Amino acid sequence: MIHICYNVNGKIFRGLLMSALSVAKRSSRPVYFHILSMDLPERDPGWVSLSDERLAIFREAVGSAAPGSKVEQIDCRGYYEEYFAGGKNQRSFYTPYAQLRLFLDLITPDGDPDKIIYLDADTMCRRDISELWDVDISAYEFGASLDAAGRYWIDENYCNSGVMLINLRRIRETGLFAETRRQVNRRTMFMPDQSALNDLAESKLVLPRRFNEQRAIRDDTVIKHFCRWLRFYPLWVKMFNYKQWQVDEVHKKLKIHDFDDIYDDIKELEKKYALE
Repeated sequence: MIHICYNVNGKIFRGLLMSALSVAKRSSRPVYFHILSMDLPERDPGWVSLSDERLAIFREAVGSAAPGSKVEQIDCRGYYEEYFAGGKNQRSFYTPYAQLRLFLDLITPDGDPDKIIYLDADTMCRRDISELWDVDISAYEFGASLDAAGRYWIDENYCNSGVMLINLRRIRETGLFAETRRQVNRRTMFMPDQSALNDLAESKLVLPRRFNEQRAIRDDTVIKHFCRWLRFYPLWVKMFNYKQWQVDEVHKKLKIHDFDDIYDDIKELEKKYALE
């Protein structure tokens, strides 16, 4: 069983479903999806956990794609209130949900796995996720690919935390996530948890680019990350920020058709359940 973790709220359910379907459909093994969420409607009416109806749709979709797969949603509101409410980065560019993975040392996901793959919801799996799962992480706290921009602007070993292979046993021993929570709460940062994880990690494995492709897809790309990125031209710079759920832009602007089978599946689900 491969264990996958997402941090989400109800506003990005469609993107989450696309990402999870791409994982399940290409996986050679069953997948256990652990969804970290919470209700925070006082900040935004759409910041709520997945409803029972949506969880049922999610279970049906990934279960059909990868028989034997499981889904659980974990409420993180209590942890958020204890560790982050009122902290330095709770009104930052990124939503509070981005930091929920930092509770993985406190939570025991069902099955009590020794490791887990964290994925941002704007990722799509192009090949079998087992290729990442089978990487030996035993000597490291986590593995992640270099950040396409940060490796030049911040540090040559600065990693992007949108895809992480996390050694749960080791981070509990070293206290990495506990110290990261403290730093995120004390210091104002542009990319709070990503920067703190890079600063504080005692042992991180730099993974090949193919596990978190932030630019153009290559033949060996396993995971495409639809994060914002810059392309430099002789006289100007252009920013790309198209998500996988912006299907027309993905086709026309990015020229990507690797996930058309997933888009077809989503259309069928939208017809069946009248998804928005």
